[in-house]
Amino acid sequence: MKIQLTHTFEDIVSIKNLMAAWKEFLHGKRDKNDVQEFELSLMDNILSLRADLASGAYRHGVYESFFVNDPKRRHIHKAGVRDRLVHHAIYRILYPFFERTFIGDSYSCRIDKGTHRAIERFRAVVYKVGQNHTRTCWILKCDIRKFFASIDHKILLGILSEYIPDKDIMCLLGEVVGSYETDRDSSSPFGLARNDSCCGDGRRFGLPLGNLTSQLFANVYMNVFDQFVKHKLKVKNYIRYADDFVFLSEDKLWLENLIPQIQNFLSEKLKLTMHPDKLFLQTIASGVDFLGWVNFTDHHVLCGTTKKRMMRRVCEHPTDETLQSYLGMLGWGNGTIIKNSLLNDFWLWSQ
Repeated sequence: MKIQLTHTFEDIVSIKNLMAAWKEFLHGKRDKNDVQEFELSLMDNILSLRADLASGAYRHGVYESFFVNDPKRRHIHKAGVRDRLVHHAIYRILYPFFERTFIGDSYSCRIDKGTHRAIERFRAVVYKVGQNHTRTCWILKCDIRKFFASIDHKILLGILSEYIPDKDIMCLLGEVVGSYETDRDSSSPFGLARNDSCCGDGRRFGLPLGNLTSQLFANVYMNVFDQFVKHKLKVKNYIRYADDFVFLSEDKLWLENLIPQIQNFLSEKLKLTMHPDKLFLQTIASGVDFLGWVNFTDHHVLCGTTKKRMMRRVCEHPTDETLQSYLGMLGWGNGTIIKNSLLNDFWLWSQ
């Protein structure tokens, strides 16, 4: 029996929680026109939203879509202010609960985790498995094909319902999840309208990259896989960041034998497919690209795509905040040459 959420629907839709969610949502967005417009009649808007939520009349609005290059082209869907406030209200209640169910070596979109912690952990495990670099450390690196676009709504809501007994909360989550879908089998990056059918059996797929709730739901979805890896496969050395994950061992054959078991579980239980072009089994001595850094036995360097993205952003936004952010990142590895190049580019473009 899984642990159960004790919070109620009222805890999510209460004025107190909506106001607290608004304060969190407002951070860094005060200069946005749509946010300022909502804030002009803040209490009226909050009360109206609360009434719609409490009565079951709330319906999620449409999304604004646009593309970003980070470094690959991504299709972002941004909800309206009213809906994003609902996302924050849901997140405030659900995140602390689900955080307790996640494994320690899941690092994406979690408080006190993130890419730096994941890379630190990766290096520590490499050191342990390689016994202070005296033995060969093999790494099996995997990636999910079209991860966010492939998340099955029915499976996701089924997982959530195992933890959440309140049917009103589940109805609200169903409204948020069902507000967006993609054709996961299409090469098109565009999301589909709510009433369009993605496949013949009526199953719907996809979470929008722009939603705060998508980050949480993605971790809840992949936590099923994490638990399988830790408790069924009994893997000790495993690290996951979103849809990137690695297994580490000194036994190459053992890692090879994991591959079909991983593929079968992801396909059968979660309707996910491993990316065939991003499956690697290699030694740390040959260099392993993980979360933007190429890691070797005794050093690590910034990978080419991360370097290009960094230089491009400095040229586009030559501010001190941008510079300090990237200088901090370079402090995590062997980046003296890149640091000097970055400082030169910043000086040039900030003039």
